[in-house]
Amino acid sequence: MPDPTVHTLPIRAAEAIIDRVGRRIVMAIPVGIGKPNLLVNALYQMALADRSIKLRIMTGLSLVRPAYKSDIERRFVAPLLDRMFGSWPDLAYVEAIRSGTLPANVEVHEFFLQAGQWLSNPLMQQSYASLSYAHVTAHLEREGVNVLAQLMATRPGQDRTRLSLSSNPDIALDLKPYIERRRRSGEPIVTVGEINENLPYMTGDADIPATDLDMLLDPVRPHFELFAPPKEPASLADYAMALHAATLIKDGGTLQIGIGSFADALCHALVLRHTRNAEFRALVARLGEKLPDGAELSPFDQGLYGCSEMLVDGFLALKRAGVLKRQVETSHGRAVVHAGFFLGSRSFYDELRSMPEAELAEIAMTAISFTNTLAGDTSTKVAQRRDARFVNTALILTLLGAASSDALDDGRVISGIGGQSDFVVQAHALPGARSIIAARATRGAGGGKATSNIVWRYANTSIPRQLRDVYVTEYGVADVRGRTDREVVEAMLAIADSRFQADLQRDATSAGKLGASFRLPASASNNTPEAISAALGLARRDGLLPVFPLGTEMTETEQALIPALGALKSASPLGIAQLLWRGASAGGKDATIDAALKRMSLDAPQSIKERAIAALISGALQGKR
Repeated sequence: MPDPTVHTLPIRAAEAIIDRVGRRIVMAIPVGIGKPNLLVNALYQMALADRSIKLRIMTGLSLVRPAYKSDIERRFVAPLLDRMFGSWPDLAYVEAIRSGTLPANVEVHEFFLQAGQWLSNPLMQQSYASLSYAHVTAHLEREGVNVLAQLMATRPGQDRTRLSLSSNPDIALDLKPYIERRRRSGEPIVTVGEINENLPYMTGDADIPATDLDMLLDPVRPHFELFAPPKEPASLADYAMALHAATLIKDGGTLQIGIGSFADALCHALVLRHTRNAEFRALVARLGEKLPDGAELSPFDQGLYGCSEMLVDGFLALKRAGVLKRQVETSHGRAVVHAGFFLGSRSFYDELRSMPEAELAEIAMTAISFTNTLAGDTSTKVAQRRDARFVNTALILTLLGAASSDALDDGRVISGIGGQSDFVVQAHALPGARSIIAARATRGAGGGKATSNIVWRYANTSIPRQLRDVYVTEYGVADVRGRTDREVVEAMLAIADSRFQADLQRDATSAGKLGASFRLPASASNNTPEAISAALGLARRDGLLPVFPLGTEMTETEQALIPALGALKSASPLGIAQLLWRGASAGGKDATIDAALKRMSLDAPQSIKERAIAALISGALQGKR
């Protein structure tokens, strides 16, 4: 293959693509931060100006700044996001979908959505394609993709003979045979890399010769910053689930995790188990639940190996703590974790960029067919993935053991199935493996009310009941693999919130799935948020269970605002009135409140509305002391 053609202007690269493949473009771009935003925006602008160009974009997880639901939310979030990735360019097609102005000659098909951002957007909901991650490559081939483009990394100060797929070798590596077939047959195909110096240079399978590409876009520097979503605070419910799940992770085994506050809490719990074992054991004991069969509490002697579609900063925390240390052989050496793509905080990207090369080589970014399936060298995968624990989350669990992780009861998609079903299938295929799905037992409904996340029936199913395995809530562990429906119902009732157990039991009894004489064990009769607070509240106050277990880029003032804004968001009308009165009637100077109001640009309110918002925030901050 000849060296790739190099362009410095996105519009010239877009024109060259059209010259190569024609005016019907079926373009595949990666999930998450691997999207070549400048190139994609240039192609979109050309299609906008010339409606004879048909542009079809196949992707997942198109990242977007949130649409603010209130003035308070805008005041808090907008400065935070601008600080974290101010130069990151919005994707033009995303903004068009949001505003309802996507032209008819442009289609966007996504198989995974940014969680919760598109529930009220009919076009995105109608264009969603429900696919397991392991099936995406075959889908792209069936659709006849003729342009593959992604963000790529180069080594600072070195020539461009080699490049790194960096954050996204996931699908790119799996599509190589398809690309070669298209080239041999003479069918048009263009592979494009957009260089971004902010991407970490990942080695191993992600390190490829530049000649694999037809074209490079090397934009004028400085390159745009990477999308870095802020960390979510971990609740006591997250920590309770994490402590339960941490006892299920076997020393010498394999770990898969996702992103979010529960995953962060789980990594923190595993670090506690290894480095502060007595305190870990005491926290588990305070939860008062009988340990499940095979539970482990000891530090990690052999350590864990990670095999996950997503590399998150939790894996780096486990590596630093000496938990992630079991090595496996790869074609490039030895690794402690395999992953297909990554997305994380700015500090996460910085750590990868500054990591010594020998240590970085232990992080093997590779194809999604490797991490999410047992296909290929099955015997090696089975040997490496011993005692695997695939840990994921769900929104809703049913009493009969089904899980809904990606959509609402009415079918609207919150995110997508991603690789969850891939890992559940692996858990049932690998000897000694388990699928662990965590779900908070309740969710807030405003005004201080709560709704059970364990239900009798639910229209959307992500994991069917025949693949049920281990479920975890803040109230304990339900091991339901292979158990009868009656046993499953009993186990699920025992990890439900006590406020909803009677109604759930009645539903199951009415359906004939539970005997009328069944009585919940005494240990499950106090499944309440108050019990969790009593068990873990002191550890929270002492800093053993921090709000941000893996750190945060928020300031102290921003961290202080989070619980106050949460209380304001969930307050009833009467609660709003009380907060308003408390804030308006407060007297004297308070440095914390003054700093918070200044951060929210409310230190000098200019209108009645701004004065009211300032009083509400002041009242909420006082209530959180």
